[in-house]
Amino acid sequence: MRYIRRVLTPNETLERTAALINVLSLETATAGQVADVLHTHGETGELALSASDMEELRSAARALREVFAAEGADAAASAVNGLLRRSTGRLRLTSHDGSTPWHPHLDRDDDAPWGEWFLASSCLALAVRLWDRQRPPGGVCASTSCGNVFVLEGSGPARRYCSRRCATRERVAAHRRGRGAATGP
Repeated sequence: MRYIRRVLTPNETLERTAALINVLSLETATAGQVADVLHTHGETGELALSASDMEELRSAARALREVFAAEGADAAASAVNGLLRRSTGRLRLTSHDGSTPWHPHLDRDDDAPWGEWFLASSCLALAVRLWDRQRPPGGVCASTSCGNVFVLEGSGPARRYCSRRCATRERVAAHRRGRGAATGP
Protein backbone atom coordinates (compact mmCIF):
# COMPACT_ATOMS: atom_id res chain seq x y z
CA MET A 1 0.00 0.00 0.00
CA ARG A 2 1.24 3.45 -0.89
CA TYR A 3 1.12 6.37 1.49
CA ILE A 4 1.31 9.71 -0.25
CA ARG A 5 1.62 13.05 1.51
CA ARG A 6 -0.20 14.99 -1.17
CA VAL A 7 -1.54 14.65 -4.65
CA LEU A 8 1.12 15.45 -7.23
CA THR A 9 0.39 17.83 -10.08
CA PRO A 10 0.87 16.48 -13.62
CA ASN A 11 4.23 18.32 -13.81
CA GLU A 12 5.40 16.79 -10.53
CA THR A 13 4.24 13.38 -11.74
CA LEU A 14 6.27 13.83 -14.94
CA GLU A 15 9.37 14.72 -12.93
CA ARG A 16 8.82 11.59 -10.81
CA THR A 17 8.31 9.54 -13.99
CA ALA A 18 11.61 10.75 -15.48
CA ALA A 19 13.47 10.13 -12.22
CA LEU A 20 12.07 6.60 -11.94
CA ILE A 21 12.81 5.77 -15.59
CA ASN A 22 16.39 6.94 -15.08
CA VAL A 23 17.02 4.94 -11.91
CA LEU A 24 15.22 1.85 -13.22
CA SER A 25 17.30 1.88 -16.42
CA LEU A 26 20.38 1.10 -14.35
CA GLU A 27 21.01 -2.65 -14.28
CA THR A 28 22.28 -2.29 -10.73
CA ALA A 29 19.31 -0.27 -9.41
CA THR A 30 18.16 -1.52 -6.04
CA ALA A 31 14.77 -1.41 -4.38
CA GLY A 32 16.28 1.07 -1.91
CA GLN A 33 17.27 3.45 -4.72
CA VAL A 34 13.79 3.26 -6.21
CA ALA A 35 12.26 3.84 -2.76
CA ASP A 36 14.52 6.91 -2.37
CA VAL A 37 13.17 8.35 -5.64
CA LEU A 38 9.60 7.63 -4.56
CA HIS A 39 10.21 9.30 -1.18
CA THR A 40 11.74 12.33 -2.91
CA HIS A 41 8.58 12.62 -4.99
CA GLY A 42 5.94 12.39 -2.27
CA GLU A 43 5.63 8.82 -1.05
CA THR A 44 5.83 8.29 2.68
CA GLY A 45 6.20 5.30 4.94
CA GLU A 46 8.28 2.21 4.50
CA LEU A 47 8.37 1.05 0.89
CA ALA A 48 9.09 -2.66 0.69
CA LEU A 49 9.56 -3.34 -3.03
CA SER A 50 9.82 -7.02 -3.89
CA ALA A 51 11.78 -8.50 -6.79
CA SER A 52 8.46 -8.84 -8.63
CA ASP A 53 7.66 -5.16 -7.95
CA MET A 54 11.05 -4.16 -9.29
CA GLU A 55 10.56 -6.18 -12.50
CA GLU A 56 7.10 -4.64 -13.03
CA LEU A 57 8.54 -1.15 -12.46
CA ARG A 58 11.42 -1.85 -14.89
CA SER A 59 8.97 -3.07 -17.51
CA ALA A 60 6.85 0.06 -17.09
CA ALA A 61 9.98 2.25 -17.28
CA ARG A 62 11.04 0.62 -20.58
CA ALA A 63 7.58 1.22 -22.04
CA LEU A 64 7.46 4.83 -20.83
CA ARG A 65 10.94 5.57 -22.23
CA GLU A 66 9.41 5.18 -25.71
CA VAL A 67 7.26 8.26 -25.10
CA PHE A 68 10.31 10.32 -24.13
CA ALA A 69 12.24 9.02 -27.17
CA ALA A 70 9.42 9.82 -29.60
CA GLU A 71 10.19 12.25 -32.43
CA GLY A 72 7.44 14.85 -32.32
CA ALA A 73 4.04 15.20 -30.68
CA ASP A 74 2.29 12.77 -33.04
CA ALA A 75 4.71 9.93 -32.26
CA ALA A 76 4.58 10.70 -28.52
CA ALA A 77 0.77 10.72 -28.58
CA SER A 78 0.75 7.43 -30.50
CA ALA A 79 3.06 5.88 -27.90
CA VAL A 80 0.90 7.14 -25.00
CA ASN A 81 -2.27 5.92 -26.74
CA GLY A 82 -0.73 2.47 -27.18
CA LEU A 83 0.17 2.32 -23.49
CA LEU A 84 -3.30 3.50 -22.47
CA ARG A 85 -4.94 0.80 -24.61
CA ARG A 86 -2.72 -2.02 -23.38
CA SER A 87 -1.92 -1.18 -19.82
CA THR A 88 -4.32 0.98 -17.89
CA GLY A 89 -7.75 0.79 -16.36
CA ARG A 90 -10.64 3.15 -16.79
CA LEU A 91 -10.38 6.73 -15.67
CA ARG A 92 -11.72 7.13 -12.15
CA LEU A 93 -11.59 9.64 -9.32
CA THR A 94 -10.25 8.73 -5.89
CA SER A 95 -9.60 10.43 -2.58
CA HIS A 96 -7.86 7.36 -1.10
CA ASP A 97 -10.71 6.99 1.42
CA GLY A 98 -10.68 10.70 2.21
CA SER A 99 -6.95 10.99 2.94
CA THR A 100 -6.27 13.17 -0.14
CA PRO A 101 -8.22 15.59 -2.33
CA TRP A 102 -10.12 13.99 -5.21
CA HIS A 103 -7.87 13.29 -8.18
CA PRO A 104 -7.84 11.06 -11.30
CA HIS A 105 -6.35 7.58 -11.50
CA LEU A 106 -6.05 5.10 -14.34
CA ASP A 107 -4.98 2.07 -12.31
CA ARG A 108 -7.63 -0.44 -11.35
CA ASP A 109 -7.75 0.40 -7.63
CA ASP A 110 -5.94 2.25 -4.87
CA ASP A 111 -3.89 -0.85 -4.04
CA ALA A 112 -2.79 -1.64 -7.60
CA PRO A 113 0.65 -3.22 -7.99
CA TRP A 114 3.59 -0.80 -8.22
CA GLY A 115 4.19 -1.33 -11.94
CA GLU A 116 0.55 -0.77 -12.84
CA TRP A 117 0.38 2.34 -10.65
CA PHE A 118 3.61 3.76 -12.14
CA LEU A 119 2.53 3.17 -15.72
CA ALA A 120 -1.02 4.48 -15.21
CA SER A 121 -0.08 7.63 -13.29
CA SER A 122 2.70 8.38 -15.77
CA CYS A 123 0.43 7.88 -18.80
CA LEU A 124 -2.12 10.25 -17.30
CA ALA A 125 0.50 12.95 -16.73
CA LEU A 126 2.03 12.43 -20.19
CA ALA A 127 -1.40 12.68 -21.83
CA VAL A 128 -2.16 15.92 -19.97
CA ARG A 129 1.23 17.39 -20.96
CA LEU A 130 0.76 16.46 -24.62
CA TRP A 131 -2.75 17.89 -24.60
CA ASP A 132 -1.63 21.09 -22.89
CA ARG A 133 1.59 21.78 -24.84
CA GLN A 134 0.97 20.03 -28.17
CA ARG A 135 4.59 18.92 -28.23
CA PRO A 136 6.59 15.99 -26.89
CA PRO A 137 6.60 15.90 -23.09
CA GLY A 138 10.28 15.16 -22.82
CA GLY A 139 13.36 13.78 -24.44
CA VAL A 140 16.35 11.49 -24.10
CA CYS A 141 19.74 13.06 -23.38
CA ALA A 142 21.84 13.37 -26.56
CA SER A 143 25.04 12.69 -24.62
CA THR A 144 26.42 9.33 -25.72
CA SER A 145 27.56 8.64 -22.17
CA CYS A 146 24.21 9.41 -20.52
CA GLY A 147 20.86 8.41 -22.01
CA ASN A 148 18.72 9.80 -19.18
CA VAL A 149 15.23 11.01 -19.98
CA PHE A 150 14.11 14.52 -19.04
CA VAL A 151 10.93 16.59 -18.99
CA LEU A 152 10.70 19.50 -21.43
CA GLU A 153 9.67 22.76 -19.80
CA GLY A 154 8.61 26.02 -21.40
CA SER A 155 7.99 26.78 -25.03
CA GLY A 156 11.49 27.60 -26.25
CA PRO A 157 13.68 25.43 -28.42
CA ALA A 158 13.76 21.76 -27.47
CA ARG A 159 16.56 20.70 -25.13
CA ARG A 160 19.01 18.06 -26.26
CA TYR A 161 20.60 17.26 -22.92
CA CYS A 162 19.22 16.26 -19.54
CA SER A 163 21.46 18.68 -17.67
CA ARG A 164 24.00 21.46 -18.06
CA ARG A 165 26.65 18.98 -16.98
CA CYS A 166 25.95 16.71 -19.98
CA ALA A 167 25.73 19.66 -22.37
CA THR A 168 29.06 21.03 -21.13
CA ARG A 169 30.75 17.64 -21.29
CA GLU A 170 29.63 17.20 -24.92
CA ARG A 171 30.62 20.77 -25.86
CA VAL A 172 34.11 20.29 -24.37
CA ALA A 173 34.51 16.91 -26.12
CA ALA A 174 33.48 18.46 -29.47
CA HIS A 175 35.92 21.33 -28.92
CA ARG A 176 38.75 18.90 -28.17
CA ARG A 177 37.92 16.81 -31.23
CA GLY A 178 37.85 19.96 -33.38
CA ARG A 179 41.11 21.24 -31.96
CA GLY A 180 42.77 17.86 -32.49
CA ALA A 181 41.61 17.75 -36.12
CA ALA A 182 42.81 21.30 -36.74
CA THR A 183 46.33 20.64 -35.47
CA GLY A 184 46.68 17.38 -37.39
CA PRO A 185 49.23 14.63 -36.80
